Amino acid sequence: MSRTLKVAVIGCGGIANGKHLPSLAKQSEVEMVAFCDIVEERALKAAAEYGVEGAKVYTDFRKLLAETDIEVIHVCTPNDSHAEITVASLESGRHVMCEKPMAKTSEQARQMLDAAKRTGKKLSIAYQNRFRSDSLYLKEMCAAGELGDIYFGKAIALRRRAVPTWGVFLDEEKQGGGPLIDIGTHALDLTLWLMDNYEPKSVTGSVFHKLGNRENAANAFGPWDPEQFKVEDSAFGFITMKNGATIMLESSWALNVLDFSEAKTMLCGTEAGADMKDGLRINGEKQSRLYETKVDLGTGGVAFYQGEEESDSTREAKAWVEAILEDKEPVVKPEQALVVTEILEAIYESAKTGKTVYFD
Repeated sequence: MSRTLKVAVIGCGGIANGKHLPSLAKQSEVEMVAFCDIVEERALKAAAEYGVEGAKVYTDFRKLLAETDIEVIHVCTPNDSHAEITVASLESGRHVMCEKPMAKTSEQARQMLDAAKRTGKKLSIAYQNRFRSDSLYLKEMCAAGELGDIYFGKAIALRRRAVPTWGVFLDEEKQGGGPLIDIGTHALDLTLWLMDNYEPKSVTGSVFHKLGNRENAANAFGPWDPEQFKVEDSAFGFITMKNGATIMLESSWALNVLDFSEAKTMLCGTEAGADMKDGLRINGEKQSRLYETKVDLGTGGVAFYQGEEESDSTREAKAWVEAILEDKEPVVKPEQALVVTEILEAIYESAKTGKTVYFD
């Protein structure tokens, strides 16, 4: 029997309005009853647009957590506050969906995981790229063993010139880093999930701040302020897993590159390979001949049909709501998201020290 979940959103900025609020609004089992933001106008606007009648507005998340009728919290704040708000929300008896990355540091991420285990409440991290059509199709192929033993992967999050100049994206203290922790995290999560491999052995990283100090630089979002650009503009990692598999991670907000794409992966297995460079492509060998197939992920070729496909963020919200109502594990498990954060942190550490970071 279906019931209604009462949801509160903490942080009513760009990611909340761009993803969480509209996708939650499409879930018939959800009522958004409370909104919190340090800028009250943002919370008021979100409540007016997405809230139920009488939805409450807060500027202090602790006061929101004192309410008794909230069952689920969505945390959509800067990275440095993910752990504090998530732990407090879990300990107050709520299930939590937290924006990516899980936390600014692996220590904070472990605190979140420990709180989820201690309270028995569900915790998931918002890696919506797992819910794209190409990702879901490729996941089924990998799970069925059609690629064989996947021993090499490439996690790709490259922008040529698309530095986010709003909010706190350029603030290292608030975010913990630049493109690596912002968009590299999506590509790495997707690659690890498809490979179903969460046991890193070592990480070697390089981090660059080569273009961020330039005045009036060409940028999709307008010129950045070099004085505010405190994070890297590109970062790269070489990851070796305990079973010998290798992953290369490429991330950038600003890089002199023509071949760029974001939140994509390439996988090489003993039986076949796959990449998302130009749609989803599968390659391999059959009957002593090489083959390449581009997977049709459209509507099935029905003439005159103009139906809209469900978005990845809507699928994410739907799966999250089902996990709570049906009491099952969320698609994105906190244990998996923790490994992503540990690897990202190791790339930064390796770049800082000039040494390879080894995992126990």
